[in-house]
Amino acid sequence: MEITDVTPSTQLESEFGMIQAHYDLSDEFFTLFLDPTMTYSCAKFSSPQSTLAEAQVAKMDLSLGKCELKNGHRLLDVGCGWGGTSLRAHDHHGVDVVGLTLSKNQHEHCQSLAKGKSGLDFRLQGWETFTEKVDRIVSIGAFEHFGEAKHAAFFERCRSILPEDGVMLLHTITLGKPSRSFSFGRFVHFLSVKIFPGSYLPPAPERVIEMARSNGFEPVHVESLRLDYARTCDCWAENLKARQVRAIEIAGEKIYKNYIRYLTECALFFRSGESNIHQFKLRVA
Repeated sequence: MEITDVTPSTQLESEFGMIQAHYDLSDEFFTLFLDPTMTYSCAKFSSPQSTLAEAQVAKMDLSLGKCELKNGHRLLDVGCGWGGTSLRAHDHHGVDVVGLTLSKNQHEHCQSLAKGKSGLDFRLQGWETFTEKVDRIVSIGAFEHFGEAKHAAFFERCRSILPEDGVMLLHTITLGKPSRSFSFGRFVHFLSVKIFPGSYLPPAPERVIEMARSNGFEPVHVESLRLDYARTCDCWAENLKARQVRAIEIAGEKIYKNYIRYLTECALFFRSGESNIHQFKLRVA
């Protein structure tokens, strides 16, 4: 089956549509380049010898460690993807987890992970309608999809459902050093049309801190994983190239070529510093 390419004429009327246009492309296609946990975000390479799979588990543990989890806590995972971090939190950190995703394919996959497990709950739902109390929040790779107009509301909602000792770990792509290069501008346009239809520019790290501070949080630790993401994209591109024939069978040659460009140029711009990625540990103020 060949998957239809996303064109500029595609009109996406909601965040559901934007997310599903990318993440519901094909689970099998994503398995061709992701690690076995299906983690589609920046890994953390502890050494030059680290494999992608090892680095993704290291990123999960780095993120969850910053959440200060305790047995019996209830953790909200905003933008849980294919569920790797939620599963890690549940199985290795002793907490109950609610994972939210807007992707139908991801939700179906997560439901299979949760089968037979108590305290692991995945929902096809956005954070905007989630009002239940939780002890901790982790969000990896979702914030950049929200758009500037939703930033304050996101922090307001997170603050409203956390206790006085609440902690949130926010992991998001951010703007890097100022760049007016034609190549970077062309790449941003390419991403917004061919890869993440209707997407927004990521926020500057200063804006994330400003919005967090203005809406009830104290930023207590900020860490850049910029070079780790460059290496992550390298790994993904290498994996996809190695499975070129199957990738084209699943998605067609045009989408395969678009993804190779997306992954290789992402690595380039994260290395140059024109793109960045940060983890923000935020404590209720």
